[in-house]
Amino acid sequence: METSDLLERCYPGRRAELKRDIFRKALALFNEQGIEATTIEMIRAECDTSVGAIYHHFGNKEGLVAALFFTALDDQARLRDRYLSDATTTQEGVYALVHSYVDWVDSQPEWARFQYHARFAVTKGPFKDELATRNKVRNKQLLEWLSASARGDELKGAPAELMLSLIIGQADNYCRTWLSGRVKASPKVYRDKLAQAAWRSISDD
Repeated sequence: METSDLLERCYPGRRAELKRDIFRKALALFNEQGIEATTIEMIRAECDTSVGAIYHHFGNKEGLVAALFFTALDDQARLRDRYLSDATTTQEGVYALVHSYVDWVDSQPEWARFQYHARFAVTKGPFKDELATRNKVRNKQLLEWLSASARGDELKGAPAELMLSLIIGQADNYCRTWLSGRVKASPKVYRDKLAQAAWRSISDD
């Protein structure tokens, strides 16, 4: 049975216990204090471990931020691919993409909040090339689904590079608004409405 804890799922076993603890404490500090304001020493104090242990696992703070970011993306993609694998039509695929995005944010709000804050730092920092490489692997199933020639007759002919933004854009906007506290209803409440809006934005129906 799959564990509901993201870190237990991504880094199982006793040998990864320290890494999970560092991740948990760092995630909380980054969200509470901000990425720039949080120091390795602050994380060390929360974990009751040595600075050397943190550097051993992650190299430096930028490495820790990137590792957290990659972990969030991998877990999000795992759920997305699971939903997408059950889709048998293009419309079901669009719904799967929106539902998986919304459901992941709803179940992992602290990770999603960090992901939004850290995106610029990782995409513009020393780990940007690693991110690009990981994205190619992580998004293989998604890209194959988006580029399937059989979908051409059902869609409005939007470029493949624009398609994902059209599908996820409205859900992403609402999720950000919810995470910032500007709206109270969880995005999961509106998952079907958001999926319907995504389908209307790309289909000829």
